[in-house]
Amino acid sequence: MEIKVAKTAGFCIGVDRAVKMAVEASAGRKVKTLGPIIHNSHVTGRLEEKGIGQIKSVDEADCETTVIICSHGASRETYDNLEKKGISYIDATCTCVKRIHKIVAEESKKGRLVLIIGDRNHTEIKAISGWCDNFLIAENMKELEESLAEIRDKPITVVSQTTLDVELWEESVNLIKKLCTNAEIFDTICRATVLRQNEAVRLAKECDAMIVIGDKKSANTRRLYSLCERYSPFVKHIESANELNAKEFKYFSKVGITTGASTPTWIIEEVCNKMSDEVKNTEIAPGGAETGAESFEELLEQSLKTLTAGDKVTGTVTGMSNTEVYVDLGTKHAGYIPLSELSDSPSAKPEDIVKVGDEVEVYVLRVNDVDGTAMLSKKRLDTVKGWEEVEAAVESKETLEGVVVEENKGGIVVSVKGVRVFVPSSQTGIAKGSPLSPLVKTKVKLKITEVNRARRRVVGSIRQVMNEQRREQAAKVWSEIEVGKHYTGTVKSLTSYGAFVDIGGVDGMVHVSELSWQRVRHPGEVVKVGDKVDVHVISFDPEKKKISLGLRNPEDAPWKKFMDGYKVGDVIKAKVVKLMPFGAFAEIIPGVDGLIHISQIADHRIAKPGDVLSEGQIVDCIITEVDAEKQKVWLSIRQLLEAAAHKEAEERASMPDEIVAVSEGDKPEENTENNTEE
Repeated sequence: MEIKVAKTAGFCIGVDRAVKMAVEASAGRKVKTLGPIIHNSHVTGRLEEKGIGQIKSVDEADCETTVIICSHGASRETYDNLEKKGISYIDATCTCVKRIHKIVAEESKKGRLVLIIGDRNHTEIKAISGWCDNFLIAENMKELEESLAEIRDKPITVVSQTTLDVELWEESVNLIKKLCTNAEIFDTICRATVLRQNEAVRLAKECDAMIVIGDKKSANTRRLYSLCERYSPFVKHIESANELNAKEFKYFSKVGITTGASTPTWIIEEVCNKMSDEVKNTEIAPGGAETGAESFEELLEQSLKTLTAGDKVTGTVTGMSNTEVYVDLGTKHAGYIPLSELSDSPSAKPEDIVKVGDEVEVYVLRVNDVDGTAMLSKKRLDTVKGWEEVEAAVESKETLEGVVVEENKGGIVVSVKGVRVFVPSSQTGIAKGSPLSPLVKTKVKLKITEVNRARRRVVGSIRQVMNEQRREQAAKVWSEIEVGKHYTGTVKSLTSYGAFVDIGGVDGMVHVSELSWQRVRHPGEVVKVGDKVDVHVISFDPEKKKISLGLRNPEDAPWKKFMDGYKVGDVIKAKVVKLMPFGAFAEIIPGVDGLIHISQIADHRIAKPGDVLSEGQIVDCIITEVDAEKQKVWLSIRQLLEAAAHKEAEERASMPDEIVAVSEGDKPEENTENNTEE
């Protein structure tokens, strides 16, 4: 049998703090706790043996007694009564609970209704409700739904018991967000509780049976028992080793043990020892120490492993939110990594860097023993390793990747494995005079050119990487290039005679005549720097490293369209585009002009084309000749005019003389004889 004890087993920070405060306060004075200091009868029994008794209310206290307020807290009225009676007191309220008191007090002053999710009979909830004027308590989803039906349109503030079931809290929050129009939600579940519940679930899934140790009155212990029941077929809830029947677990191969936050170390060890005595050859993890000779205070001290700022530790990721990652360090501290200490990337999300269950090596930034938290940094530990890799990259000339974090005078700063690398403007790969701000927050590749660790100075070059990439791309282009091959390129620069296009490490030139089938006076009429264009290879010279490119598509050639759609004898409409002494050029289709010789402009002799035609005029003409080889076309207006005149003459010849005379304007003589008045 293998017995696995939860790393989070034993006192939580709040409980440990409260018990220690009571023990320390009892030295040399009369001390009473206001109610049980924690929900564990074994611990309160030990405290009573040391002379630390209990009172049920402030009325039972006298001026000679120091009252200790328990870890679950007390109402505002309790504090007022203690002060009115002049009774000294020590506040051992858990800092997580104290935070809730402050929240509800402030929100209540604003006139907001406080909605508390938790066990209404629990000391902690009674204390919380004692700090607000207007409140409601919901223990489960049914009660919450009933409450929200009445208050959904009111301004409400939502808090929870520190040991609430995480799943119940998430369901509650989703429902509140869905139904309420004016809700302020505060996540007040203790981080240590989240870790404890997550580990209990993990153990229950891994093990064949579970033992939950803790007082039957402890809410967080009952919740752990409930969680374990969901995932384990056999679960026992005991308060001490006396209740344990180890034989029940004899035939299980793996047994998990978890405890409530108020369960002391010695009880856990007693349970483990009893299991070990009953089942031989048992591997117990972690092992228990002999408890006989150790004092109560020593056992308390053992219940909490210590952490120190500056420690390098390894933990397991147990959960995450949008702002931080939760890490189990195997101590009683709730470890967390703020997003700012997770990665240098400003756009990084926690789930992109780590996953639940991952082991991470972290640096301890700050330990708060009061609220039981440890702020961690993955980024800073990565930085230490980063320096080693950056230094090695100078010799190896390895290409590294980083994120541009800022622009400064003279260049940019790139974070590479947590190390700040300065890249001068001339090494950014950006054209001189162009802004560098678009690079900020982008990923870049660079070479490390200089490292001075003593001065913490590192210099890098993006340009070297770009040049290296261009050389590789250029070699590939020259090895595969052929006439007619198409490339998607980027326009790099313009001249009066053409455009230079980068087709992947190599620049080719598109002559102005190859930019468009239309007349182009300057390349800027067709393309601009930065445009993505599809070009094809017209010719290339590997020795001179020259490539001639074409932008215009041969399939769109105007002459091809003309030859496909027109022939000699076709009557067309053409636009006069240019007048010359010997005739006029008329556009048939864009890109194809025909010549109308001066002798073909009119059916009579003219001195110059401008006497009859003007630029922009649309004329009817006939295609008289086509030279396919030289791509020339000749047109005639005269032939159409002569043909029209000839046709009219033929029509006149076939008409009777009387009709012809009328058409020419003659009138027949009037018959005056018949029109004479009688």
